[in-house]
Amino acid sequence: MKILVTGGAGFIGSAVVRHAVRAGHSVVNLDALTYAANPENVRPVANSPLYRFEHADIRDRAALDRIFAEQVPDAVLHLAAESHVDRSIDGPGDFVETNITGTFNLLEAARAFWVRQGRPAAFRFHHVSTDEVYGTLGPAGQFTEETPYAPNSPYAASKAASDHLVRSWHETYGLPVLVTNCSNNYGPYHFPEKLIPVVILKALAGEPIPVYGTGRNVRDWLYVEDHADALLTVLTRGTVGRTYNIGGENERRNIDLVRTICAILDEKRPKATAYADQITFVADRPGHDLRYAIDPTRIRTELGWRPSVTVEEGLARTVQWYLDNDAWWRPLLDRQGVGRRLGVTA
Repeated sequence: MKILVTGGAGFIGSAVVRHAVRAGHSVVNLDALTYAANPENVRPVANSPLYRFEHADIRDRAALDRIFAEQVPDAVLHLAAESHVDRSIDGPGDFVETNITGTFNLLEAARAFWVRQGRPAAFRFHHVSTDEVYGTLGPAGQFTEETPYAPNSPYAASKAASDHLVRSWHETYGLPVLVTNCSNNYGPYHFPEKLIPVVILKALAGEPIPVYGTGRNVRDWLYVEDHADALLTVLTRGTVGRTYNIGGENERRNIDLVRTICAILDEKRPKATAYADQITFVADRPGHDLRYAIDPTRIRTELGWRPSVTVEEGLARTVQWYLDNDAWWRPLLDRQGVGRRLGVTA
């Protein structure tokens, strides 16, 4: 296939690009190269004849029309998004413009292209979303594809809106769409403002390791390379109009996750005191969801997919990657907002 990947220089998008090229697909990477993007993320495949980069913003309809006309993709994998909850609290406008208006522009450009091509049945528009659109769970239960939407942050609300746009473009215009909602991703190339890279880098710097509230919030952790594999599985084999929830089947409390990372660092890069001694509890995030958990029955039974990496295996790989790749992450520490607490203005 020839796949147009939006946001392919970001964390999850770059994992998809690397995985797709290695699987033999032709990939056009469309990315605006905003603060969280990094061309280094796709360096392993950048010289492949199957890879091409387009510097463009999904809010620019004219650029989208040009790229569709020139590249003639068989499918769109839409990952371009503003994604950091704390940043959405401080500046929700960017999330509305990119995640909602940008998705609208991409849908319209894709629909116009699809119509010009004669509405090919094999065309796919795959929209990648998050489990945060479902809101929060109590101590029991899991999100299914039928769980009502109840977003609690500006980020989650913007993704929920984009999900609804995609669904309506299928129901109203017949555009062949797929939607996936994933749990928390982690792994190599993770921008250093999210929990796991923050813990690793604060620990290595000898600084306080911040844990929001009491650390009892629960997340289902999905290794990013497993997620990339799942996305291509859905794109190539999923049923048009269907939503698939993608989970890691690895629920952990935040405090337990942080302590596990500290223990891995104690083993891999020991120092005089335990890294866990640096853990510091800080004021909680406004509207912080208590628990996310995904029921992956549909993708497992319909498509035969399930994660291959446990959270213990994935964390060990991730910590080692950051230890081995300081030349990648050190320059990113100077980017706007990195290293300081965001999302407390509410």
